[in-house]
Amino acid sequence: MKKKFVPYLICWTIFLALFHVIVFVTPNEIAGMSKFGGGFWIGYGFTLAAFLGQLLCVWLAFKEGEKRKLFYKLPLVYISYITLILTAAVGIVFMTVPQIPAWIAAIVCAVITAFGAVAVITAKAAAETVSAIDEKIKTRTAFIKELTARAESVMTQAQTPELKTEAKKVYEAIRYSDPISGAELSEIEGKISEAFVAFAKNVSSCDTAETKSSSANLILLLNERATKCKLLK
Repeated sequence: MKKKFVPYLICWTIFLALFHVIVFVTPNEIAGMSKFGGGFWIGYGFTLAAFLGQLLCVWLAFKEGEKRKLFYKLPLVYISYITLILTAAVGIVFMTVPQIPAWIAAIVCAVITAFGAVAVITAKAAAETVSAIDEKIKTRTAFIKELTARAESVMTQAQTPELKTEAKKVYEAIRYSDPISGAELSEIEGKISEAFVAFAKNVSSCDTAETKSSSANLILLLNERATKCKLLK
């Protein structure tokens, strides 16, 4: 993701340079008045701050290594774009109309900046909250996801029709289990892990009788876990 930030930085630099060209190449006097009077420097300062703030927001979004986290922070980028556009539009007006008093330019630019800053902070907090919830869910579903992958592997290793049938039963029982784990389920999940190791060993050794027995025991434990999951909700 950080590599993709470099092209953006180049484009940002080009637009910043273009902004300065427009600002300083235009005539110094407008309608007989110096354009550097009135709210010129206020508009210029707030617009430059908006450019820098927008770049910071994009950096905060792109520095995440995962696309999912970047997706959560897209509102942060959109808000920074809107704030930059509004500030630049208003700032250019103040820089090209010297008749506007500096205090009006200061108030208007400060209001836009304040609302933009609050929106950005809110969006960042929301993104971090959603990301934290996503990580929590990811952690709490790790047990069933890992067990499902292991069950699928065992199913592909089964060498006889009987073994394949038992392996498929176990795989489907795990696959359709409640994915959310918790501290309250640690004991039963520990038993399930032990039972699965025994089941996988029996499938590997092609012991049909023991495979059926361990399969039934494992499914029984999974059903017990399912019952506890319902009670905890």
